[in-house]
Amino acid sequence: MDKPHYHGHRERLRERFEKAGLEAFAPHEVLELLLTLAIPRKDVKQPAKALLARLGSLRGVLDAELSELREVRGLGQVAPVALRIIREAANHYLQQKTREGFSLANQEGLFEYCRSALGALTYEVFKVFYLDGGYRILGDETLEEGTIDRAAVYPRRVMDAAIRNRAAALLFAHNHPNGNVSPSDEDKTLTRALVLAAETLQIKVLDHVIVSKDDVFSFRKESLL
Repeated sequence: MDKPHYHGHRERLRERFEKAGLEAFAPHEVLELLLTLAIPRKDVKQPAKALLARLGSLRGVLDAELSELREVRGLGQVAPVALRIIREAANHYLQQKTREGFSLANQEGLFEYCRSALGALTYEVFKVFYLDGGYRILGDETLEEGTIDRAAVYPRRVMDAAIRNRAAALLFAHNHPNGNVSPSDEDKTLTRALVLAAETLQIKVLDHVIVSKDDVFSFRKESLL
């Protein structure tokens, strides 16, 4: 039997990727290539285009909720989970890259990871990075999750976690779901309280980072620490 027309298209996509990566791929072709991993026996061009039409970009697709992805005709139940796995795998890659290559003089890797992991969330999350005396990242942890505009953060709980993780230094990150990364008065007050609490334990606070999908604010870069 003749192969369906899309089999040859899939093969051509894979061959192009093997030769040159994704450099010359259109956004819908990138999605097509990803969908071939989860949809083995169907044409994926139309679902890929429908995803872009609904969600605007590859990032919009990967950041979308499973329920929204499942509303796209032709995508089914498995492909949305596969897209979420791809996104989370990318976040884990960035997390590991950040841990292994972090430098206080160049925090771009950390900013990239925080934007990817937190920037698209619709509620606030407060994350703490634990560092040793050489400013190497020992690990990171989400300590608080909140509403669309607030996560309740308690300095005592943060310091208990720092002692538990044997941290010599701390770095904080949280997201602003509204997209505006300028620190609020509450953000500034919290940062001062965390710095004071850390000082009593001889722990250094290196930075407090606020992220959105597209932007980042660093207390350290703005000389607020």
